[in-house]
Parts: sequence; C-alpha cells; structure tokens
Amino acid sequence: MKILYIFPHPDDECFGPAPAIARQIRLGHEVHLLTLTRGGATKQRHRLGLSVEEMGEVRHAEMLAVRETLGLQGMRVLDLPDSGLAEMDPREIEAVVEAEILRLAPEVVVTYAVHGVSGFPDHLVTHAVVKRVFCELRSTHGTPRRLALFTLAPREEPDSGFQLKTSSPEAIDAAETFSDSDMEIARRALACYVTYQPVIEEARPLERIGDAVHFELFQESFDPWLGSIVESL
Repeated sequence: MKILYIFPHPDDECFGPAPAIARQIRLGHEVHLLTLTRGGATKQRHRLGLSVEEMGEVRHAEMLAVRETLGLQGMRVLDLPDSGLAEMDPREIEAVVEAEILRLAPEVVVTYAVHGVSGFPDHLVTHAVVKRVFCELRSTHGTPRRLALFTLAPREEPDSGFQLKTSSPEAIDAAETFSDSDMEIARRALACYVTYQPVIEEARPLERIGDAVHFELFQESFDPWLGSIVESL
C-alpha cells in the first residue's frame, strides 16, 4: 500500500515514526514524506551563525540524506514559514496538502495526533489542516481510506527537559512493532541531522517510543490494537 507521512519540520519523521517507516518499507509498502517547512527557524541556527534561509538549506540537505537512509519512495519539502504556520491562512496550507494527496493517491495518510506530541504550534496546525483535508477528500473522492495519527503511549520517559504528550491506551488503535534492523535504520536516519545533534542528544526521541510505534486511527476504534496502520483496510 501507499503511505504518505505529513509533518511540519525536518526531523519530525525521525523523532519517533522512523522505525515504523523502516518496517513499512521493508514489508514492501510505498512510503512518501511531505514536509511543510525547511525548519530554518530552529534556535540551532544561532549556534551555527546561520540565517533562517541558510539553516533551511542545510536542513534540506540533511533531509536528502534521510530520504536515502530510510529508502523513501518519494519526498517533497515545502518552504512554508517555520514556526509561522499558525499565522497563515489555513486554506493556503490545505491547498498544498490536498494537491500532494491527490497527486500521490495514498491509501493511508499519517500526521501528528491532536496534541502534536510536543504541543508545538506548527504540529497542532499540521494536525488540524491534514484532518480537514482528509475529511474533505474522503467525502468527495472516497480516498484516502485512513488517517493515522502518530502518538506516544504512556510509559516512563528518559530523564530530559522535554515534556511530551501521550495518548491514553483507549485512544490508541495500532502499534507497529519493529525489528532491530528497523531501529538501526531509524538511528542512522536520525544521525543525518548533524546540525540538530545537541537537541537529539537531549531529547533522545527513539528511546521514548518503547518497543513499538503507536498510532491513533481517526474515526476508527480497535481493541486489541492493530499490528500495522495498513491492517484491516
């Protein structure tokens, strides 16, 4: 099946979902990524002495390495304003998201859960926009068939300064258990973000997911959880 991940920033696909992406590709699914910004507004630019535009170019180059490491079948990186999605007319964001979904025709679209995991405004806007476009296209075109929402399950977290939001077990519908090789690919992909290593070392994102990547499924409910976001389609 064809799966499209939609996130606002470079590294969002590696801060948790990457082991599931590696697993899905290993199992023969066609996985694509749409990233709405180049992530140039990150505070790491000050450490490196780069402008927003220069940092965006660097992070885009890092994403090209991520694409190769994960083995993504397709990746598109837009240049919407990083840390500024909340100030945009949401219809403008919806238009580019809709165009990409119509172009690729995925069976499953993936984005953040309603809390955005970190609660960062760009994450919340992306959730709302993707959900709105999904509902519209499903009513007018009958596709995509599923909206999966990446989340974290409650568990004891590594000690760090990052306070992340989780979904209750009742809200979770799917858990993709990955192999050691999938996790190794995810680690190598995350390491491609050379300029973001101080944040990665503090956040330790791949340690927070446990032994599976968890998803809510919009307007669906499964108990027990599905073993994949493409199961039962």
